[in-house]
Amino acid sequence: MTEPLTPDTPSKAAPDTPLKLTPDTPLKTPLGDKTAKALASHLDLHTVGDLLYHFPRRYDERGEHTDIRSLEIGEQVTVLGQVQRTTVRPMRQRRGNLLEVIVGDSSGGTLTLTFFGNQAWRERELRAGRWGLFAGKVTEFRGKRQLNGPEYVLLGEGVADGEVAAAEEVEEFAGALIPVYPAAAAVPTWVIARCVRVVLDTVTMPEDPLPATMRASRNLVGLGSALREIHRPATKEDLYRARHRLKWDEAFAVQLTLVQRKHRAAAWPARPRPPRDAGLLAAFDARLPYELTEGQRAVGEEIATDLATAHPMHRLLQGEVGSGKTVCALRAMLQVVDDGGQAALLAPTEVLAAQHYRGMLDLLGPLGRAGELDGDPAGTRVALVTGSLGAAARRAALEEVAAGRAGIVLGTHALLYEGVDFADLGLVVVDEQHRFGVEQRDALRAKAEQPPHVLVMTATPIPRTVAMTVYGDLEISTLAQLPRGRSPIASHVVPASEKPAFLDRAWRRLREEVNAGHQAYVVCPRIGDGPASAEEAPADESAKRPPLAVTEVAPLLAEGPLHGLRIGVLHGRLPADEKDAVMRSFAAGDLDVLVATTVVEVGVDVPNATVMVVLDADRFGVSQLHQLRGRVGRGSAAGLCLLVSEALEGTPARERLDAVASTSDGFRLAELDLEQRREGDVLGATQSGRRSHLRLLSLLRDTDLIRDARAEAITLVDEDPELAGHPALAASVAALVDEERAEYLEKG
Repeated sequence: MTEPLTPDTPSKAAPDTPLKLTPDTPLKTPLGDKTAKALASHLDLHTVGDLLYHFPRRYDERGEHTDIRSLEIGEQVTVLGQVQRTTVRPMRQRRGNLLEVIVGDSSGGTLTLTFFGNQAWRERELRAGRWGLFAGKVTEFRGKRQLNGPEYVLLGEGVADGEVAAAEEVEEFAGALIPVYPAAAAVPTWVIARCVRVVLDTVTMPEDPLPATMRASRNLVGLGSALREIHRPATKEDLYRARHRLKWDEAFAVQLTLVQRKHRAAAWPARPRPPRDAGLLAAFDARLPYELTEGQRAVGEEIATDLATAHPMHRLLQGEVGSGKTVCALRAMLQVVDDGGQAALLAPTEVLAAQHYRGMLDLLGPLGRAGELDGDPAGTRVALVTGSLGAAARRAALEEVAAGRAGIVLGTHALLYEGVDFADLGLVVVDEQHRFGVEQRDALRAKAEQPPHVLVMTATPIPRTVAMTVYGDLEISTLAQLPRGRSPIASHVVPASEKPAFLDRAWRRLREEVNAGHQAYVVCPRIGDGPASAEEAPADESAKRPPLAVTEVAPLLAEGPLHGLRIGVLHGRLPADEKDAVMRSFAAGDLDVLVATTVVEVGVDVPNATVMVVLDADRFGVSQLHQLRGRVGRGSAAGLCLLVSEALEGTPARERLDAVASTSDGFRLAELDLEQRREGDVLGATQSGRRSHLRLLSLLRDTDLIRDARAEAITLVDEDPELAGHPALAASVAALVDEERAEYLEKG
């Protein structure tokens, strides 16, 4: 067996001089250069504190061994098993012997360990009855699962005949609860455990940052005890107490950060924008062709109240696809224009920006054409600023914006560029806020002399704990009610590989809708030739064949099942004017079918479109599918969404699609989406490219703990906004939620 990596003997400390370790001590001090370099390069662990917070992934129990039957091919695993028998036989293709060791566990599963070469000592070591931890990649040979040349450590029975490492080296694995760490091939879990033991034996634990009164009232163990017991728990009760305390620290740090940000923002000055009794907003309401829903009226009152205050509004408006968020946003923009200010809406794509522009001009009518022959003199102007505008059109739009004639300004990230100046920016509306980076949102806010009011919108329903943990510094409004006249959407899974006839029927169903005078979308996960773009985001990257592509599918449909129909193509690589022309043709009814990528996911509003076929639907996320199907059923006719997939029944991908088809409750689907994603991503790990700091906290399972942590955070910040009386707590929060992530939380 390859000599395992072990902590080196520290070289700088004399044998009789005890090491004095703190969480900031570099790992090379207690562990030596070789081990420290391995931990740094393979696991990004550099200090004693990093190692202390590298928590076990799970705990094996001597009486409840790992279920070997659940192992999957290709998995990197560490299993706790007992040797059942060994076999030695000569190899056929080369000299030497092959040692096969069968290990099993209480689940009844078995696993074959294979070792090549003449290693009689290993045969003696791995004798029947011995327990050990075995680590490697699961492969399959002739129908049997196996580990080839695994790393291992044997447990118990002393150290006679050199059979096992020194007793202290397996101490971590000899107890009832055996920690199994997130590891690497070069640094297996038992090496990490040895390193942790060295550190725990010598470290001076940090001062407990939580106030003693809070620890007592919340029944929380001390930080030092929690860090020791999460690595070396004597009982399940000890482990529970340790995890509960460390989860609390994570939740409390995030909530303190959010509550502090909210507290500071409330102190910023902003120009109040109170509603006027007889202004643009009143005139707009009078000409609306339909009644606002009860939810829209309630949300409108919340936003109007916020805009009238001397501190900037920070509100998140969430609502199902088609719930009427855009009208709520437009009413808020008109309230600001009534006060002499300007409002800017930032959209993630040119298609969506152009859609908003046309939609708002239609809704406003003469009120949005001030200065034109048929315009209302008491109205305003609406400007569109995108990267594809021609020089003359761009110059004209920017002049209207700078002069303040355009009270409503719509655009993409082009709004952020130098040279786009506002006369009096009073409100920033960010549509589909998750599509923008922190810096982009901040750049638009910086174009105002005073902090503007901010309204962010999302059609992706947000579970309550995510709202508390990511948007806790925002007031949240929810539109759950669909406007009158919106039709239900039926969703069905089409199992293309199991029942090809169902796919044929799907295309016939689409033709039936077109023959009835309606239109259809066909959505593909990929554009076509060339590298995948940001809008091509397959959920299952392990799939064997490439995802279906728009440029390949469109001609096949035109020649095959949709022959004779008017088919258009839309994707992110088309020139902006071509994209706009395609959307205009589809909206005007000049196209029967639009074959597109997820560029149609948000904001595209064609009431006559009644059917959507999503190809390779398993390549999309749950929330994305829910967003996509919201493009149909937007008129008086019922909508139909067909989710075409080759995923087999019983697989996770198929179960995900079945869940989408079974409910139109976006909030339930959002929770399902959260269950299937890494929860840590909500703290911006994907935005910053760094590891998430939510190591233990579950946004699904720890709802009550998060709620309690928020209540404590509000109380503490009310008493001590900057934590001046709690320096250790302030330092702890800074370590758990660094400034970069705090900025993400604030601006998200």
